[in-house]
Amino acid sequence: MKRSQKFLVIFLVLTAVFSAVTAVVSAFELERVRQNTNSEVVQILENVKEKYPEVSERELAEILNGKSENPQAESNLKKYGIDLDSDWAVCQNDGASFFIIIANAIICAVSCLALTAVFLKYCKSQKEESERLAGYLRKINRKNYDLELKASSEDEMSQLQSEIYKTTVMLREQADNSQKDKENLKQSLSDISHQLKTPLTSIMVMLDNIIEDENMPEEIKRDFLNDIRHSSNSISFLVQSILTLSKLDANSIVLKSKTENVRNILDECVKNTAVLAEIKGVETSIECDDSLTLDCDFKWLCEAITNIVKNCIEHTDEGGFVKLKAEKTSLCTKITVTDNGCGIAKEDLPHIFERFYKGRNSDENSVGIGLALAKTIVEKSGGSIYADSKQGEGTKFTITIFGMNNRQ
Repeated sequence: MKRSQKFLVIFLVLTAVFSAVTAVVSAFELERVRQNTNSEVVQILENVKEKYPEVSERELAEILNGKSENPQAESNLKKYGIDLDSDWAVCQNDGASFFIIIANAIICAVSCLALTAVFLKYCKSQKEESERLAGYLRKINRKNYDLELKASSEDEMSQLQSEIYKTTVMLREQADNSQKDKENLKQSLSDISHQLKTPLTSIMVMLDNIIEDENMPEEIKRDFLNDIRHSSNSISFLVQSILTLSKLDANSIVLKSKTENVRNILDECVKNTAVLAEIKGVETSIECDDSLTLDCDFKWLCEAITNIVKNCIEHTDEGGFVKLKAEKTSLCTKITVTDNGCGIAKEDLPHIFERFYKGRNSDENSVGIGLALAKTIVEKSGGSIYADSKQGEGTKFTITIFGMNNRQ
């Protein structure tokens, strides 16, 4: 029950109690007045019958039940000190009437005091509750969100308290997320700085050697320029990947889904990594039904799978293989990329999709962002990705995309 409703109920109950007490006291005293009056009337009638026996009982009844308007009678009573305008004809009733007046006055005073006390207590409780909630708000304004507000009733203040608690929880979550974002940004900037530092340092050293040594043989100069080009490509890839991830995180890249042939997607991924596979001496193959289709964004899903295939080729020795397979079930479309390379250490496996993470078997030129980018794209496409691996046996990446993913 709401606090205001409780106050109203108590107010009405007290009013009813005091009204009942007033009625009982008044009825009791009026009964005394009736008894006193009747007793005196009976005594008068007996005296009249004794002195005037010729007066019949009928005449006496008419006198008692009639209304006398004889001013002479009233003036005669005044001779005996009885003023009918202010006094009772029966003297015993003076005390009873006085008691009724005093009793009613006391009851009214007590009722007013009790109702005032109830009202003041209600106001005090409301004020205390308001001050308590104001204290919580002041703590929130000081960014102290470690508050526990638990409402035990359903009155207006408890509803306000509940809303403050919801706001506190939301602000606490926002503060925690903001702190995590700051830490992630700090770590990302540190990782980016580290990733850029090495190729930039190499470029600067090689350029200094080319500039300072005017007689440098053309063969060595050409090697330096090729290394500079390779380092520049690494920087370009890193910057582009970071920009892509940032745009995906900010939802500024819209994945446009439409029905695509899965075989065409896998062919495009193999084509994108054909040069690397040839250099490494790794065979790539595709197993997929030509009629298999999938609702997705062709460009971005190719980007994700290409990064996975590239990772598999980089960690597979010459003569190894990378197999791409796609199949459709009643619930989802599943795409797997399997290699027989060196595998991933058990300790590294839970972290391979983290940004800038480099495992024990990572190439020295790896920036640790390709798998993270692939995971983000797959999840934006409404799917999931995970990896199984055993060191020395190979790795299997599984992409699962559920149902219709129409993202316009």
